[in-house]
Amino acid sequence: MITDDISAPPAAPRRRSRSRSRPRRRWRFAAVLAVVVALCGSGIGLYLNERNTREQTRELALPSVPDWIELDVTAQDVDPAAQQLTLYVTPVPHGRFAAGPDSQTFSRPVEISVTGTPKVTIKAAEGETAASQLVQVGMYDGTKTDYPFDRYRMEVGFAATSGASAVPVGLVFTDTDPFFVLRPQAAAASTGAVTLDAKVTRSRSTFILSWFMIAAMWALALAVLGAAEVLYRKREGLVWPSLGWMAASLFALIGMRNAAPGSPPIGSLMDYVAFFWAEGIIAASLTWTAWCGIRTEHRLRREQEAAADGA
Repeated sequence: MITDDISAPPAAPRRRSRSRSRPRRRWRFAAVLAVVVALCGSGIGLYLNERNTREQTRELALPSVPDWIELDVTAQDVDPAAQQLTLYVTPVPHGRFAAGPDSQTFSRPVEISVTGTPKVTIKAAEGETAASQLVQVGMYDGTKTDYPFDRYRMEVGFAATSGASAVPVGLVFTDTDPFFVLRPQAAAASTGAVTLDAKVTRSRSTFILSWFMIAAMWALALAVLGAAEVLYRKREGLVWPSLGWMAASLFALIGMRNAAPGSPPIGSLMDYVAFFWAEGIIAASLTWTAWCGIRTEHRLRREQEAAADGA
């Protein structure tokens, strides 16, 4: 009678040779490195493109006559809450209005009117250099709660006179607000006055960070919801690390939302798209997990007491 030798040790599993696993690891490392390099390169390209399109000096409606007044206009602060744009205007004389070639000293008095909110008058005295003047310009056709898709329009007029005569005006415009992009246009009148019209939108970096925050809010909320579903199916008790993580996520989203660039008001489009929903999902998941854990803990305690009484 032939019997199997059950005492013989089982055959050892075949191991993959190191020569096969090393090329795979190298390929994985190379793929990860390529992805990192591609992402970093794309980010650098986007940064260079935005840097080259931001804070550019634009010459608008420059007159062709030799005697004119140059207005260096710098947009430094966009305030959506107050619906205002802050401009700094610096007059520079040209031709017979300058004390000499390439001089910023006025050879005769000039008065510049800016139709902002309110109307501002800039006076340049003879023999002096005009200082920069702060001008508040009202914005319209925009709603701040549309963040980050809010956009506005602004319009302001510039006119200059010397004595009783009108003086041609030209604009040199610069945008320095890091949170907004201004796309200006200027139209010159026959009298020499210039009207500046600009569209105001959020910068590209603000759009990117806002979309990242929206995606992160939904990712955290769905992660908490998935963890709560797993704990419920496993009939776990009060798992304190999980509850602490859920509570921390609930309050961390508030800090992340308040760190949004441009300080958007509460009730913005971003809140209704992501923040309110994420907070509600996390709060409901945390409450449900804690309630199910409490019920499980009470059930386990009753079972332990019944087992102790039976013994």
